Amino acid sequence: MRRLALAALLALALAAPASAHAAPPPVTASAYLVEDARTGEVLASSHAHERLAIASLTKMMTVLLALERHKLSDVVTVDPRAAVVGESTIDVRAGERLTIRDLIKGALIQSANDAAAALALSMAPDFASFARLMNAKAAALGLRDTHFVRPDGLDVPDHYSSAADMTKLARVLMHTRFVRQTVDEETATIGGGRTLHTWDDLLSLFRPTIGVKTGHTSQAGWCQVAAARGRGVTIYATILGGPSRSVRNADLESLLIWGLAQFRVVPLIQPGRAYAKTELPYGKRPLELVAAQPLDVVARLGRPLTERVVAPTAVSLPVRQGDVLGRVEVWERGKLRARSDLVASRTVNKPGVVSRLGWYAGRTLHHLGGLF
Repeated sequence: MRRLALAALLALALAAPASAHAAPPPVTASAYLVEDARTGEVLASSHAHERLAIASLTKMMTVLLALERHKLSDVVTVDPRAAVVGESTIDVRAGERLTIRDLIKGALIQSANDAAAALALSMAPDFASFARLMNAKAAALGLRDTHFVRPDGLDVPDHYSSAADMTKLARVLMHTRFVRQTVDEETATIGGGRTLHTWDDLLSLFRPTIGVKTGHTSQAGWCQVAAARGRGVTIYATILGGPSRSVRNADLESLLIWGLAQFRVVPLIQPGRAYAKTELPYGKRPLELVAAQPLDVVARLGRPLTERVVAPTAVSLPVRQGDVLGRVEVWERGKLRARSDLVASRTVNKPGVVSRLGWYAGRTLHHLGGLF
């Protein structure tokens, strides 16, 4: 086999409808951010790193720490200090025994402050000690705009984060299957005969929504990290400081629709298509190399992709149909997005001795004829 040769680069620009090129919709909030969950690429933002009150988005960190330090089946005896935390609650009772699973559901679905407090006090002797755990984890995650004071997000001085940091925290938390299942629930039943109801209106208003966390206090306004799943892509949209619940919901829905519209699934590699031809010895007709498997890629509209074919200029015999002889790659902005093997489209056997001698003799006579 001769040295591999690179085929010419082929630009595959994706045509985009005019709506996909439109600017993001207007948002009435202190800050927002829209992000591609696969890559972390920011699609649109405003004041994304501004340090603001975050209300119950705080509970995402409390839950993340609980998942790291407990099993879901672990049982917590509710600390009396948790039982007196007010506002949004599930009415836990001092001395009551609840599982980590139930407390996390209470904190995420119903945004219960007492559930978050019970989780915190199961990991630290007091809220100040737990805040140190929260801030250490924030530093480890690179959340540079964030500082925690309480586990629940009730308004206190020096408790803040940013739309960028809260989006990153949500993405980390959503790596856990139990969390993904929990934040997608509109209602749930937990210990003590409690029925939980979500504050996440988008779960019913905009069906692609899969979570993540809402928040509201007088200082923070209406906040939320929302995630929505389309074909092959998940988009996060975070709003901090919305003026009302209904405006927050409408703005998030618009941002998610816009974000999902930036992508489509493209059938880039087609099985059976000949991507290259390679020469064969003994006068055999060239061998076509075809893609072994189909491959669809989620691509951002209007952004060019590059197809790169790597294939041998010639191969020796025998070759069996399906032998891997090259590859086709798809690149975007210097990053490999997809690849598929190129295989022989047919079997070509090596000629027998007599046939090879005859071919060589014919070649010799051809060359000799050219001398006279």
